[in-house]
Amino acid sequence: MHAANPAPASPRATDCFAMFDSPLGPLRARVVNGALASLDFTTEAPDGADTPEPRGPHSRADESVLRALGAHLGCCFAGQRVERDLPLAPRGTEFQRSVWGALGEIAWGETRSYADVARTIGRPEAVRAVAQAVGRNPIAILIPCHRVIGSAGTLTGYAGGLARKRALLELEGATVKGDSPRGRVSPARGVLLGAGA
Repeated sequence: MHAANPAPASPRATDCFAMFDSPLGPLRARVVNGALASLDFTTEAPDGADTPEPRGPHSRADESVLRALGAHLGCCFAGQRVERDLPLAPRGTEFQRSVWGALGEIAWGETRSYADVARTIGRPEAVRAVAQAVGRNPIAILIPCHRVIGSAGTLTGYAGGLARKRALLELEGATVKGDSPRGRVSPARGVLLGAGA
């Protein structure tokens, strides 16, 4: 009788987070096994380092993702279009992931309505479910849920707040008019219109 071969050693699982400062407030990033799992605005204070230190079990791959994320965010907040090249691992249902995938196809400086996103994923009747999935997006900015607006062109909910949503659209070059963060955005062009338009 031969002894069974032992299972190969699996790589150590990693799950760490780091804090980033931004012009719109602190961001908390979570990296799991070398992929960005979440990025959200928070009230926690960043550690102030140029390169945030990962907290929790992490690998070189996790550190690399955090460095790349810092560079990506720096470009975004400088108003520079940047291609997303970070590994992402948002956790959600198959439906949510399909919605988040569609969000990733919305180009820099453009917007789409919830109905547009529903049509993009082949579920035109699921506008409400799409809106809920957009609201549960775990990776702000990189999965650009801030580019989704109401069908009438109104700025609608954003987990980071409407002022941040408006600011992110402005950073991407959307022309913003009017004083109200409830201004209107053209779904086709990403242009914020005054309330009277």
